[in-house]
Amino acid sequence: MKQRDKQSKSGSMDDEDDSALFRDAMHGVAPLADANTVVHKQPQPPVIPRPAKHQAQDAVEDSLSDHIALEIEDGDEWSYLRPGLARLTLRRLRRGYWKIQAYLDLHGFTRDEARQALVAFLDECAQNEYRCVRVIHGKGLSSKNRQPVLKIRIGNWLAQRDDVLAFCQAKPEDGGGGAVVILLKSS
Repeated sequence: MKQRDKQSKSGSMDDEDDSALFRDAMHGVAPLADANTVVHKQPQPPVIPRPAKHQAQDAVEDSLSDHIALEIEDGDEWSYLRPGLARLTLRRLRRGYWKIQAYLDLHGFTRDEARQALVAFLDECAQNEYRCVRVIHGKGLSSKNRQPVLKIRIGNWLAQRDDVLAFCQAKPEDGGGGAVVILLKSS
């Protein structure tokens, strides 16, 4: 039994010596890369910082001008058709060819609040791929002169948007002279 213990002790010593010799021989050696792989270093894309909230708010406010380009006579049924589109498009919009998919009610909004809400609403409609929407601007019955304050502004703001193809006064059951039905570009 004593011989076996001596052999196992001497065997483990030999293993330790072999390991030490191997480590000494391999000192400073680096492993080779795989022969079948190529490592490409790709440049990182540039970081684009998000605009601050107040910058985004300014962009929304500045995106639509208050310059009045469309003349709308009091009491007239008003409409708009983007140049180059067939009059049939406007006729279909007036007759309810497209189902109204969403609406925005601007009663009680100030001019600036209405502009911001309209931009946000139209952007959301584009994301949801809505084709026909309605904006209720009111008839102006509670304003000082009993004139619609937002009606002309809404029409001019809509005419400035590239995604608005046409709009017209809503049918009586959809709000009549206090609302507008809008046809948006399809995506």
